[in-house]
This record gives sequence, structure tokens and C-alpha cells, in this order.
Amino acid sequence: MASRRPSRPSPDQHHHQQLQRRLGVLDSTAIGLGSMLGAGVFVVFAPAAALAGPLLAVAVAVAGVIAYCNAVASAQLAAKYPSSGGTYVYGRNRLGEWPGFIAGWGFVTGKTASCAAMALTFGHYIAPAYATPLAVAAVVVLTGVNLLGITRTALLTRILLAAVLATIVFVAVASLLGPHPDGAPAAAGASAAQAVSGGGWGVLPAAGLMFFAFAGYARIATLGEEVKDPTRTIPRAILAALAGAFVIYLGLALLLQWHLPPQQLATSTAPLLDAVAVSQLSAGVPFVQAGAAAACLGALLALITGVGRTSLAMARERDLPSPLARVGGAHTVPFLAELAVAAVVILLLLSTNVMTVVGFSSFGVLIYYSVTNAAAFTLTARPWHAPRWLNVLGFLGCLVLAVTLPPASALVMAAVLAVGVAGRFLVLRLRLRKAAA
Repeated sequence: MASRRPSRPSPDQHHHQQLQRRLGVLDSTAIGLGSMLGAGVFVVFAPAAALAGPLLAVAVAVAGVIAYCNAVASAQLAAKYPSSGGTYVYGRNRLGEWPGFIAGWGFVTGKTASCAAMALTFGHYIAPAYATPLAVAAVVVLTGVNLLGITRTALLTRILLAAVLATIVFVAVASLLGPHPDGAPAAAGASAAQAVSGGGWGVLPAAGLMFFAFAGYARIATLGEEVKDPTRTIPRAILAALAGAFVIYLGLALLLQWHLPPQQLATSTAPLLDAVAVSQLSAGVPFVQAGAAAACLGALLALITGVGRTSLAMARERDLPSPLARVGGAHTVPFLAELAVAAVVILLLLSTNVMTVVGFSSFGVLIYYSVTNAAAFTLTARPWHAPRWLNVLGFLGCLVLAVTLPPASALVMAAVLAVGVAGRFLVLRLRLRKAAA
């Protein structure tokens, strides 16, 4: 059995393998909020509106409730286990190796695809004809930023977040000023009318897609080994980032539904741009394009960071190739894990269209958080605001949203999870045979 466990670093090597605690509440909150806003504001509203129709705000509220359950569970666990890896670590410690692996594999695969989606969205907003080369360049540059150390990552995230918030305020003002057109534009046609017919039955799959936008606070937990005073900092940062994102998403959902015809909102590829284009501030469209680019860069930066740290944690336990666990360089970063994530993202950008992976990523992240809630349920020492029934609600809510996602997304991610489970099973069998020999 000893051969199945990874060897631990010796005392004289230990300080070379550990990340350094440099992040406070403000930096941690900025990383989480930057992740959420970059994904949700410019990607999710249109497909969610197509499913939920006039009940888009209800879908946002449902996603927010489940996200709150997950955030509370994540905050409890991250304070108790302040190391890189997030729910992968929590699942292994509280539930066993297999639940931890499923959480980690779902996070790494889903969020790697999300990295590609954010990079390609950036390219489309800047220059659609050169979207893929620009996306590859963004991945290369931001990976270089991550390799300079986590404090540089946090600083750039704060700068990008400020630009995104300014863009959102501008869109909100433009939407409030109007004019507010009545009815759908002629170009929408009958097919657009069918796109918003989901209504009540579409609320749950729309909430599942909206959950993709709320998942950014996971990045705070995956950075637990680099947070100062994690018992105090991590819960505050997670709840602050989630609260800020919820207020922004709900406000934008209400404004977009009021300002744009439902058919146009449901079929738009850039609803925030459309909201400004039909307003009295239409001259500000380039400003919104720049803000969208900043949002995508901020999300991509935080995503690469989070996936790299989870890959580091899985490699430490030999659930991914052990060289990915190497930490080094002048800024003590998991450089091989970061480079591996960047390489896979670039491969996706060059080989496939990843703009349809929102549902794919949502499924993986919902499975990840179902493990989070199950792990948090086993904790005995609990603050007053984290009763066990909240973990039950979060666990069941995650599973319901996952299975009600568009079937193609759910089936693809289920197949990816199955491949990971089968691969780990075979590797463990081979290790047992070698140990017996």
C-alpha cells in the first residue's frame, strides 16, 4: 500500500516546494470577482435568456442561491485546509481519494475549456478576423504574467477589474437613458420568437448556465496556500466576491430585459454592446468593446492561475503526472503546471471551436461543488451561518442544475469524467501490480 502514496519532500527540500502567502482580503476578492465578471457579463446572458425568457432574473436568483450554498461550504473548508487545490483537497481529506479525484478532474477539464472560451471571446471582441491568433497571444502573455508570481497576477487582476466595472456602469447608464424600443427588430424573425419560449421550464437549465458565471470564487479557494491568514481572509473574500457578482448580475439582467426586446436579447452574441448601440450613448460602443476585452483577460488570467494550482495539488498526490508538482523559479510558482495548462488551452484554440463550452464547463463545476457540499457536511465545528441543511441544499441543487443542462453539454462532460475515472483506475491497478512484483 505504501507504493500507492507519493513520497513526501524531505525537510531540507520542503521550503523549495511550498508556495508563499502573499494575498490579503482585497487581492483575493479581486481575483474571485474578476473571474466571475469576465465570464458572466459578456458570455452567459443571451443563452440564459433564450432558455428562461421573461424569467431570466429568476434564473439568476436560483443560480445565486446555489452559489451561496457552495460559497459557504468552500469558505469553511478552505479555512480548515488552506492549501492549493480547493475541493480536490477537501474531497480527499473528508470523503476519500475518489470523490477528491472526481472534483479535481471536473475542475481541471471544465476550466481548461473555459480558458479557451475566454481567450477566443477576447479575440472576437478585438478583431474577429484574427480571433484565434489573438487568443493564442493572450494565453502566452498571461501565462508569462503568472510565472512572474502571484502578486503580479493579483495586481493585473485589480487593474482589469476596475476597467470592467467602469464598463458595466457605462452600460447601466446607457440602458437607463434609453430609448427603450417596443417589440423585436425585424431581423429577429419567427425563429427568434421561438428562442424565448422556454419560460418556467427553462429556468433550471438557464440557472445552470448562469452558474458558470458565479464559479469564479473557486479561484480564491484554489489559491489557499498563497493567502495570508487564511482562516480569516478566505471566507471574507469568497463571500464578498459572490455578493458583488450577484448584485451586478441581477441588476444587469433586469436592465437588459427592460431595455432590449426579448427576441433580440435571446439571440444576441453581444447583449451589452447591443444595449449601448440602441441607446443615446451609442458612441460609447468602442469603450464597451475595450471593457469586454479587459473582462476576458481578467477571467483568463484567474482561470489559468486556478487550474494550474489544482493541477499542482493533483500532481502532488500522483493523480496527474508528478512533474506538474514542481514549484520553483525566483517567484516560487508551479511553473510546469502553468505551462501545461497553457499548452492544452492553445491546442484547443487551434483545433476546435470552444464557444459552445459554457454548458460543458457548468456541468464540470457543478459536479465539483456537489463534492464541496458533501465534504462540508462532514465538518463538526460550524459557524452559525453554515448549518448542515445549507450543505444538503447546495449538494442537491448542484446535481439538479447539472442534469437539467442542455443534453449535449451534460453528455460530453459526463464522458470526460468517465474517461478520467477509467484512466485513474487503470493507473492504480498498474501500481498495485508493480508493488506486488
